[in-house]
Amino acid sequence: MNNFDYLHPATADEAFDKSNTTDGAVYVAGGTNIIDLWKYDLLHPSVMIDLNGISGEKGIKENEDGSVLLSALMTNAETAYHPVIEGRYPLLSRGILAGASPQIRNMATNGGNLLQRTRCYYFYDSNSPCNKRLPGSGCPAREGYNRIHAILGASEQCIAVFPSDMCVALAALDATVHVSGLTGNRSIGFEDFHRLPGDTPEIDNNLKYGEVITGIELPAKGFAKNYAYLKLRDRHSYAFALVSVAIALELDENHITEARIALGGVAHKPWRIKEAEEMLKGKSADAASFADAADIILAGAQGFEHNHFKIELAKRAVIRCGLMALEPESQLPGAQPSL
Repeated sequence: MNNFDYLHPATADEAFDKSNTTDGAVYVAGGTNIIDLWKYDLLHPSVMIDLNGISGEKGIKENEDGSVLLSALMTNAETAYHPVIEGRYPLLSRGILAGASPQIRNMATNGGNLLQRTRCYYFYDSNSPCNKRLPGSGCPAREGYNRIHAILGASEQCIAVFPSDMCVALAALDATVHVSGLTGNRSIGFEDFHRLPGDTPEIDNNLKYGEVITGIELPAKGFAKNYAYLKLRDRHSYAFALVSVAIALELDENHITEARIALGGVAHKPWRIKEAEEMLKGKSADAASFADAADIILAGAQGFEHNHFKIELAKRAVIRCGLMALEPESQLPGAQPSL
């Protein structure tokens, strides 16, 4: 770790100005992933700009149109256990509680959750080449140990996956990300917030330099009756997903009138294919329909030496998660809070 300056601005403009005029400035809120990156010698900030003192909307705001705005500075635990989220958006609560540990969820913020970096072994090994860490140096994961890596949306440059559970639920719920910077405020649809690696795997998302996330907006429709979050991993406690699935359904008796499906642990961003959701409309809510949806979602999936199993695992996870959504209280395993 290196010596650094610490700034605790009272206004967003003060934070933006410092960020845009100081090389190596880093925003911090919960700081849980920043500490990881620092310890692994991957981050060397010259100044830490603490966002927690900035005045503005905090907590949860219910808008007149029924949508809900989550503050970026709320912790993951505050969000997951908030009555509005548990009551209207239980899929989001389940997704958050499937991630990390209670200690981390008590510290990590909503904005920071969207910005966490991949857990690729080679990314965190500063002695290994890695196009995400050092563009042009190579991707040893393609020929190396790639058990946790991508089966969808990967490129020749990078096969890392995005690790968040919360973001898989947010993708299924069609959230919107509100951001602010020196040039003003703007909103980004969740499906456009994170990026596929392409030729620039070092860029994880579409934030502009110096911008911060100020809030996450949830549409009025929360799919509180039929939903499920399934996380499959090597151990129940404190492990990232090999494959995770968030499903939200609206049903007319046993027929699907609306469906949302997002996968985690399979790509550089939460993976959602709307063609599969459209196909499910009018279909019976049964294993055969969910299997057909999985085939569409996983079309073009490519495994590597050690992660081919994830293709079949993902298909079975979609089917099982779909059946779990018919009876949300049956959500085991993977939906209990991580210990």
